[in-house]
Amino acid sequence: MSFIIDRRLNSKKKSTVNRQRFLKRYRKQIKKAVEDSMKKRSIQDMDRSSDITIARDNTSEPSFQHGKGGTQTRVYPGNKEFITGDEFERPEQGGGGQGNGGGEGNASNSGEGEDSFTFQISQDEFLDFMFDGLALPNLVKKQLKSTSSFEMHQAGFTNDSSPDKLHLIRSLRAAYARRIALTGSKNNELATLKKQLWTLEEQPADIEIASKIEQIRDEINTLKQKKKYVPFLDTFDLRYRNYVKTPLPSTKAVILCIMDVSGSMTQSIKEMAKRFFTLLYLFILRNYKSTEVVFIRHHTRAAEVDEQEFFYSRETGGTIVSSALELSAKVIKERFPQDQYNVYVAQASDGDNWDNDSELCKKLLQESILPFVQYFAYVEITSGVHQNLWHEYTKLQNAFPKDFAMQQVRSSADIYPVFRELFASKPAKE
Repeated sequence: MSFIIDRRLNSKKKSTVNRQRFLKRYRKQIKKAVEDSMKKRSIQDMDRSSDITIARDNTSEPSFQHGKGGTQTRVYPGNKEFITGDEFERPEQGGGGQGNGGGEGNASNSGEGEDSFTFQISQDEFLDFMFDGLALPNLVKKQLKSTSSFEMHQAGFTNDSSPDKLHLIRSLRAAYARRIALTGSKNNELATLKKQLWTLEEQPADIEIASKIEQIRDEINTLKQKKKYVPFLDTFDLRYRNYVKTPLPSTKAVILCIMDVSGSMTQSIKEMAKRFFTLLYLFILRNYKSTEVVFIRHHTRAAEVDEQEFFYSRETGGTIVSSALELSAKVIKERFPQDQYNVYVAQASDGDNWDNDSELCKKLLQESILPFVQYFAYVEITSGVHQNLWHEYTKLQNAFPKDFAMQQVRSSADIYPVFRELFASKPAKE
């Protein structure tokens, strides 16, 4: 006798279904584990799959079992020290810990521990949990222009198309109408002949009447034969569903990423800024396929760069933030009209700026940028007190409460929570 054991991971897709059910059931715990993992990740590991650990207690299932009670006798193997009636002291605290049951336990010198359950999630699953509940704020549909997104809609019926689009009921209805039209006169004539036949059959039989009856029966048979020549279903009767392409309302969007690379931005601050923009870039690519991304770096002057230079260039210098805002306003005005694009701006800086330039930055934002964008997010990366740029930006919050948001990042562990705070799903503004 031989046995065949199927050890494929997704045999009949049972494992896939069970996995999705598990991820859905413990979504809250897994999401928290992903958030904890994000605080320790580097830029290169931001979007990679990961081993996720959750408390084993969270995976317990309700079950029915016999409750304790009554007198029970149990035999435990391996006892060579005690007999019935012996008494022994309770073990001192710390005398033993709980096992982890095959997972990674959280051991401690107090003898207490918490069992854990570790499993791996894929890159797509990790990103799903990482960006769960996030959306571009105030995203609205804009004017249709050169859209490449279409949707097929049924628009009536046609007499010629592929067999898979055949509408059976419509075809049979057309065939029935055609048969009525082609055989209507014959049916009337047939009904008249039948009445004449019935009248003759009721009269006394003689040679003349018998001849007329035979003649009418021949005419009736001839009409019935002619009716059979009318096909039940003809190619003319066939009706096919007709589909037309209709353009979908566009939600075209553009993100302007502004990063300070001046000398006051230490390497660790630049790394945190890069992590913030890496998160934003992954979020846009995953959820908004047609969204454009514009990268702007600045020190004393600003420049629009590509993705590679934005994240990896080592250029540095003094700090004039207004140069980046002036370039951003120019890009928005020339390439992204307000009636056609949802425009978003994200800026990261340590807050340090050239004397008297912060006031100009506030004026540029208030007059040239905020009236033309859906949302502006500013992140100040500093572990100390707020810099002069922060104080000027604070004055804008009352004037643009739904369009402007600012947060402080003190350490790399704050980046993901701040990102979620800035891009939490919100209803579109009216």
